[in-house]
Amino acid sequence: MLDAQTIKTIKATLPVIQQTGPDLTAYFYNRMFHHNPELKDIFNMSNQRNGNQREALFNAICAYAANIDNLAVLLPAVEKIAQKHTSFAIRPDQYQIVGTHLLATIEEMLNPGDEVLAAWGKAYQVLAGVFIQREEEIYQHGEHQPGGWRGTRAFRIAQIQPQSSVIKSVELQPVDGLPVSAYQPGQYIAVWLKEAGFSNQEIRQYSLTRAADGRSYRIAVKHESQGTVSNWLHQHARAGDTVHLAPPAGDFFMQALPDTPIALISAGIGQTPMLAMLHSLANEKHGAPVVWLHAAKNGASDAFSDEVSEAGGRLTRFEKAIWYSQPAADDRGRYQHQGHMRLLEVEGLISGPAMQFYFCGPLGFMQSIAQQLSELGIDASHMHYEVFGPHKVL
Repeated sequence: MLDAQTIKTIKATLPVIQQTGPDLTAYFYNRMFHHNPELKDIFNMSNQRNGNQREALFNAICAYAANIDNLAVLLPAVEKIAQKHTSFAIRPDQYQIVGTHLLATIEEMLNPGDEVLAAWGKAYQVLAGVFIQREEEIYQHGEHQPGGWRGTRAFRIAQIQPQSSVIKSVELQPVDGLPVSAYQPGQYIAVWLKEAGFSNQEIRQYSLTRAADGRSYRIAVKHESQGTVSNWLHQHARAGDTVHLAPPAGDFFMQALPDTPIALISAGIGQTPMLAMLHSLANEKHGAPVVWLHAAKNGASDAFSDEVSEAGGRLTRFEKAIWYSQPAADDRGRYQHQGHMRLLEVEGLISGPAMQFYFCGPLGFMQSIAQQLSELGIDASHMHYEVFGPHKVL
C-alpha cells in the first residue's frame, strides 16, 4: 500500500506529466531500446513507428496516477494488459528494466527532484507487483490445464487456405503431437517468428477462429502491405513450416447463458473472434436468437461467408445481414445492404432488452457501432469489444 504523502505527490505532479503528452513515452521507449535493444524482440516495433504503443502507455500512466488512491477501478485494464503480457512471456525482471527507464525519463525530461522521483518509484513498484502477481496466475493456469504449456511451444503449419482476396486462414498443429489447451471463444494466440530477413523477433496476436477441439488451432491473417508477419504468412509460409505459439490468452470472450440473445457484429478482419463465438454457439445448439452482422468492401473481400452460413444453419434462431460498401456487379445476392453498417436498418433483429453485443473491426467502425448502440438505448454493460493492437476506449 502507498502512504498518503506518496499519493499526494503523485496527484500533485500528474498535471505536469499530462502536459508532456506522448512525448514522454516516446522518450521512454527510445531510451529503453537504446540501452536494452534485446527488448525489440518483445515489443511490436510497428506499433512503435505508428505511435499507437506510445499513446497507449501514456494513457495508462495517466489513468494509474489519477486513480492511485482507488486502484480497483483499474482492474479491467490491468486484466487486459496482463493477458497481452503473458502472450509476450513477460518476466518479472523486465519490469525492473521498464521502471528504471521510466524514472530516468521523468528525471531527464522534467527534473522534478528526489521527492517526486521517489514517489513515482514507489508507485511503479506497487503497479508492477500487481501485474507480476496476476501474470503468474495466468501462466500457471495456462501451464496446468489439460494440453497446456508455459512460454512457447513448437507448432507446424498444417494448412494455409485463402478465404478472401486479402485473408488467409492458417491451421496449426503441435509438433509434439500432444493435445492443446482449450480456450474461450474470442481469445487469441501469439505467434512468435524469427525468420531470415527479420530485423528482430516478431510476436503477433491472432484471434482463434473456431471452437476449441483440443487438437489444433486456426487463425486468420489479413495481408497488410507493410506488415512484417502478415507478409511472411501470406507470401512465404508453407505447410510444414514451424512457428512457436504462446498459450491462448485474452480477456475478450463470450460467456452466454442458454437463454441469452447474442449479436455478433464485425467489419473486415474483425470477424475472426466472432467466428469462434458463432461456432461455439452452433456446437452448443444455442436456443436463443443469434444475429450475425458483418461489413465488407465487396464479395472478393468477404471471408468465411459459406462457413458462417453453415454454422448459422445449425442454430434454430439465426439471422444475418451483410453490408458491402463497394459491391461489384457479380455480388448480387451476397449482401443485403449497401454502404456502411447502419443498425437502424436491422433494429428489429437487435431490439431485445436481454441481447448481448460483441463487436470487432477497425477502430472507426467500432466507435460508430458503439455510438449507434447507445442511440438505440443499449446499455454499455451489454457492449463487449476488442481492439486489435494497443487498447483504446471507444
